[in-house]
Amino acid sequence: MSIVTLQQPPRIVFGNGCAPQSVEFLAQRCAKRVLLVTSKSVRPQIESLVDALKKAGLEIVESKFIPAEPTLNFFEATLAEVRAAKVDSVLAIGGGSVIDVAKLFAALSESSQKISEVFGINLLTSRKLTLVCLPTTAGTGAEVSPNAILLDEASELKKGVVSPYLVADAAFVDPLLTVNVPADITAATGLDALTHCIEAYANKFAHPIVDNYALRGIELISKNLVTAVRDGKNLEARAALALGSLYGGLCLGPVNTAAVHALAYPLGGKFRIAHGVSNALLLPHVLRFNFSAAPERHAEISAALGVARNGSALTTAENGVEFLSQLSRDCGVPQKLSALNIPRAAIPEMAKAALTVQRLLKNNLRPVTEAGAVQIYTAAY
Repeated sequence: MSIVTLQQPPRIVFGNGCAPQSVEFLAQRCAKRVLLVTSKSVRPQIESLVDALKKAGLEIVESKFIPAEPTLNFFEATLAEVRAAKVDSVLAIGGGSVIDVAKLFAALSESSQKISEVFGINLLTSRKLTLVCLPTTAGTGAEVSPNAILLDEASELKKGVVSPYLVADAAFVDPLLTVNVPADITAATGLDALTHCIEAYANKFAHPIVDNYALRGIELISKNLVTAVRDGKNLEARAALALGSLYGGLCLGPVNTAAVHALAYPLGGKFRIAHGVSNALLLPHVLRFNFSAAPERHAEISAALGVARNGSALTTAENGVEFLSQLSRDCGVPQKLSALNIPRAAIPEMAKAALTVQRLLKNNLRPVTEAGAVQIYTAAY
């Protein structure tokens, strides 16, 4: 059996109403001056938690609100302010972008390294600050992963930092924090989480330990996503999505994603398409591209989606892709690149950009050449 390395927070707390336990955790870690990293939309909803932090004797320093697509320039400017603030802990409450930026703040605020020096795998040298993450979407799984993503405007491409130093000290996954997420964001983040699970299972480096997370995540998300999109106050559906997203996040450290995410990066970098929407649109076409490399694996994905085995593994796999396309449509997500006003002439340039994301493409079951990337984008057009 192949070797696998599990990188995840030493404390993971899950359940409705668990968010206030983060206050106790920070107090136990002797935190004094805590950097709160969040977004403009989330901040009004966490006033009671901020009050609890203050009542526990913690001094709160609030960073600038994190935008939906944090850029390299934004990060560098804000990091300078964080370094000047001299905090000892970082508390991230928000979606994936908030958590990614907070993780990098925690690692770089007392480091001489520059962000440009750490894009890639295992290039960070340390992290001195306590890091606690509370996700408000379901989601990127960033609260339990060793990854962080920023948009490099100069290259019009999203770039990733992967390091054990980005693994939080604790993650508190409270589904109640997700009930006010709008339907379109619920759909996009849910489809992103589903893609994490699918790509971790249909992966060159798939592992039986991670397979358990991936298949259960696929099942939970596929059964509950449309319900949560249509009725955000449905607590059962919200909890199922939060758990599915958590499972997807736990897949990212040991296995990670593959061609869907690599090809999605140019859509976000150049055209600012929401990450989950990019993934959902490309997913069926990448799966079909990969069918021949592992037909039985793709049939197992279909089974986890609730699709009955019918005929050969390839037939079952194709039925699963049709299910995913319908799920995406039911969530109101565009199905074609052309529907997003992306010019067909951009496909060759996007293919070249996607081929630079080898840290993910190396995981794909079937090698992706530039011509293959063009083929996938064209099928999605």
